[in-house]
Amino acid sequence: MSEEKQLNNGSQRVAYEKLTRKDLNKVFWRLQIWGLNLTSTMVNTQANGFLNAMTPVLKRLYGDADKETRARAMRRHLLYFLSQITATGMILGITAAVEETTKEDEKEAVVAIKAGMMGPLAGIGDSVFKITIQAIAGSIGAAYAMQGSILGPILMFLIYNGLNIGVKYYGIIAGYEKGMEFIQSGEQAKVMQKIINISTMVGVIVLGALIAQYVKINVGTEIKMDETVISIQSLLDGILPKLLPLIFTISLFKLHSYMPRKYLTYLIFAILAIGTVLAVMGILV
Repeated sequence: MSEEKQLNNGSQRVAYEKLTRKDLNKVFWRLQIWGLNLTSTMVNTQANGFLNAMTPVLKRLYGDADKETRARAMRRHLLYFLSQITATGMILGITAAVEETTKEDEKEAVVAIKAGMMGPLAGIGDSVFKITIQAIAGSIGAAYAMQGSILGPILMFLIYNGLNIGVKYYGIIAGYEKGMEFIQSGEQAKVMQKIINISTMVGVIVLGALIAQYVKINVGTEIKMDETVISIQSLLDGILPKLLPLIFTISLFKLHSYMPRKYLTYLIFAILAIGTVLAVMGILV
């Protein structure tokens, strides 16, 4: 099944070899209706929503594949994902293009590109939509509403959601077509590895920032020697700030790699219980 799309400059055509525009439309509607917070969890946050949006793509690409290949494709999109919903349209489009054009032993690129884009695009999406456009739409609507016009809330709704939905849809289509355009140009073999490296580097930086921001472990125990009081937390900060959150996160990642997924819920409750006990004892603050 093939379908072609005329690009804006008219000089190139992007071929829809396996996926079709209808598949991408289904991706958009799933993202629009369910968003990313479909059964959001503490383990993989928005990954369930991302997989739900990607389902039409996976059905098209792996519908005839064996069970293990289909399971690997689904697990690939159940890995940790956290981004801004509107900006995720572009990530879905590019991810679909990479899924379609990579071989089974090259699927690392799918995960790396997702991880590399989710952080930067989340920052851009929050700044543009949650702050700028919301404020502009609200100001315009408020100006009419203060005059007693019903146009105020209607305008605010139309301006914000029109831009939000339009960017989401265009992001999916443009992300796929630009991704395919690049891949079909024959340059992908030269730069794919570079993209993977850069995406991995950005992903590591973003994850490092998330660890420093959200994982809070501070030692409250102090050592008293005569009249000198030594803070263990200060000693650790002197070695490397956020050392304990880093060790804790790496340990959990290693444990998660070996532990069956059915025990992850028990692991979360164990962490809560141990953290509570240590906090009550004053070891952690």
